[in-house]
Amino acid sequence: MEEIQRINELLQIERELHNEGYQLVAGVDEAGRGPLAGPVMAAACILPKDFLLPGLDDSKKLTAKKRVYLAEKIKEQAAAYGLGSATPGEIDLLNILQATKLAMKRALDKLAITPEYVLVDGRDRLTISIPHRAIVGGDRLCACIAAASILAKSVRDELMGEMHRIYPEYGFGQHKGYATRSHLEAIHRFGPCPIHRLSFSPIKELVSSPENKLG
Repeated sequence: MEEIQRINELLQIERELHNEGYQLVAGVDEAGRGPLAGPVMAAACILPKDFLLPGLDDSKKLTAKKRVYLAEKIKEQAAAYGLGSATPGEIDLLNILQATKLAMKRALDKLAITPEYVLVDGRDRLTISIPHRAIVGGDRLCACIAAASILAKSVRDELMGEMHRIYPEYGFGQHKGYATRSHLEAIHRFGPCPIHRLSFSPIKELVSSPENKLG
């Protein structure tokens, strides 16, 4: 009963928008803004009015196993969901904020149903014609954003596992591209690979140094 109440609280913002006449409300969130490697991944998700999924939460609060389980349940229950990403090259070209917005817009474009209102995790609005608002901490406060966060994180983790098989020396399967000690040591030893973000430190210093090495 307590878990059902928690999920109902997560659905409060969507239900308020339903009462205002917006029947198709999408949440959008990203995964992978901070890592040194790999894309930034975004997901958009429209939940049905009768949605109920115990365990739904901010993806960062969940174990990898729980995220995979919930991602499959979200895909089964969602009225629609879409995925979008921005490549490391686009991140370097645009900067991480603009690349994140691009990934979010791509995720929204992949929805099979056009939303009437969009709830965006974070403080930054998007350049879209659909009515929307940004919610700081939205993945903790709003069910459709939490669902999107789980989809984005689970897909990105799976992708970084694939990158680990291509570039095993960097350990992407363990740290998913974040700046762990082992990852930094691998960059020192091997230099950047094609999925590293060249505009991020310390890789930026590596590629700009005359000796083409860190330190």
